[in-house]
Amino acid sequence: MAGNPFFTSSDLPYELPPFADIREEHYLPAFERGMAEQLAEVDAIAGSSEAPTFDNTIAALERSGRILDRTATVFFSVAASNTTDGIMEIEKEISPQLTRHGDAIRLNRALWARIKQVSTEDPEEAWLLEKYREDFIRAGADLSEPDQDRLRQLNEELSKLSTEFAQTLLKASTESALVVSDPKELDGLDQAKIESLLKDGKYVLPLLNFTSQPGLAQLTDRDVRRRLYELSVGRAPGNFGLAARMAALRAERAALLGFPSHAAYVVADQTAKTVEAVEEMLGQLVAPAVRNARKEAEALSEQAGFEIEPWDWSYYSEKVRQARYDFDAAEMRPYFELDRVYRDGIFFAAGKLYGLTFTERPDLGGYHPDVTVYEVFEEDGSRLGLFVLDPYARETKRGGAWMNNLVDQSFLLGQLPVVVNNLNVTKPAAGPTLLTYDEVNTAFHEFGHALHGLFSQVRFPRVAGTRVPRDFVEYPSQVNEMWVTWPEVLANYARHHETGEPMPAELVEKLQAAEKFNQGFKTVEYLAATLLDWAWHKLAPGETVADPEGFESAALEAAQIALPQVGPRYRTNYFAHIFSGGYSAGYYSYIWSEVLDAESVEWFKENGGLTRANGDHFRRELLSRGGSLDPLTAFRNFRGREPSIQPLLVRRGLD
Repeated sequence: MAGNPFFTSSDLPYELPPFADIREEHYLPAFERGMAEQLAEVDAIAGSSEAPTFDNTIAALERSGRILDRTATVFFSVAASNTTDGIMEIEKEISPQLTRHGDAIRLNRALWARIKQVSTEDPEEAWLLEKYREDFIRAGADLSEPDQDRLRQLNEELSKLSTEFAQTLLKASTESALVVSDPKELDGLDQAKIESLLKDGKYVLPLLNFTSQPGLAQLTDRDVRRRLYELSVGRAPGNFGLAARMAALRAERAALLGFPSHAAYVVADQTAKTVEAVEEMLGQLVAPAVRNARKEAEALSEQAGFEIEPWDWSYYSEKVRQARYDFDAAEMRPYFELDRVYRDGIFFAAGKLYGLTFTERPDLGGYHPDVTVYEVFEEDGSRLGLFVLDPYARETKRGGAWMNNLVDQSFLLGQLPVVVNNLNVTKPAAGPTLLTYDEVNTAFHEFGHALHGLFSQVRFPRVAGTRVPRDFVEYPSQVNEMWVTWPEVLANYARHHETGEPMPAELVEKLQAAEKFNQGFKTVEYLAATLLDWAWHKLAPGETVADPEGFESAALEAAQIALPQVGPRYRTNYFAHIFSGGYSAGYYSYIWSEVLDAESVEWFKENGGLTRANGDHFRRELLSRGGSLDPLTAFRNFRGREPSIQPLLVRRGLD
């Protein structure tokens, strides 16, 4: 394996991984060598005869593990975006090994003893030093040997279960797809969409990774809608048992580390800090959200002429929206062509706010033919980084939308950022890719994460870009959604894909008038998933769940969020965020971040909106800082005050 591309830094621009040279057989040897090399580096740091300093201990740890970092970054990016049976087998094998490797570092007593002796006067170094100390304590560095042994066992089993949950869900989302023979059953979908679903003589509508599938808003056949909904909520039933087991193991681990629950363990390291703070915020939202959703349900049932079921909600909400506001979301699709949304919308807004320009680099390849690489430049022509776009859904890609880094920005390592945005847009059989309004919103959202990564200006990779608390990371991305309908931006990109005509002003006005409609449903759907996550992760140590589906129902009832017509955005069996995606006891993060987002949108509007001065202020005080200082300090530096929940309540019609 002398030619293994992971063994040396990539010589491509920005150290972009050489995907054309990477083969499946390269991964395991690179993981093995990378782990061995980093453990040797750690042993040298821990066993040094020199007095502990920031540079020979903390900075040395930041420099360690370069082969492992390159390998893991590429492998898990590909595993999420373009997996194979071989990749899935490697993932099963390597995940517990990586968990053991992480424990070997954080439970190294000699290393921990050195870290505790380090001191520094530099503010950025002092912040990173404190992060390292928190990481080691939260990883069990101060536990007794028997407790550390048990912790290692828990971590390894949780790693295996998480991988099994994710892989089961990926297969189930394909295997549980709605399959019909007669295209008449798909009445309501546009012809191009129907044609894109044709596979081997059948029409296959795959499941996206949430409860309320997009087709439910369009399919006219009620029985087909019911079948689609039941396939959605019933997929991967075996994951219920995996989830219950993981929740119990997490509770036991939290107790070992001195916390009453996994939720308490998680939030202690977030901006929320306490379980009580999260519950206070959620408590302000449940009652008004439920009240609004019940009013909406009455209006939908009146429109339908019968008591609606969950599979009717999206369909009849569109009917009511059309009746009340004369607004049909489908009318917007011809104006949202994928390439134009990015070139003349997302990139245009980034140019106006931050002075950025984007140049496609067809000479730089990705891990799949659908991937496009753009080089990003500052206003003065200097290089900023690479933006990698992977927009289309495929069977080898997990559901949802996300951002990840292929290369972290770091002054210490001399690296510029390479960031990826993944979407799950259906690729048409022919012709242009037309997006829904929600998909456009998602594209702007994910690009907000990309900006957070691209603008990082920090010394150390541990705090680069989006490496901030989970309940803060969604905030910058949510702010970027405000430009979707900003008049100057919308006028630039929302043009008919055939005629080039701008979207009619009255259609935009109808959209804005209708935006608060259905907010009760959206808020209840989200809060139900959040409180379900919370219930699983407030289990006491030793508490087990024999009936996971019954537990789920009881949890929603206890939280007073159980509405028969509104299911949680994710049920336990496909709640990938919390059982395989790092958001356990953290799904509240989206609404917590939205409090900051709503405040920030108000600030932009008060200060003139889409201007370089505003963009530069947001970039300087917040986006560029990564995790190199307290996130709420960064927010206060930007906003000039503490956050208030009131702008969020107004936005969602809950005031």
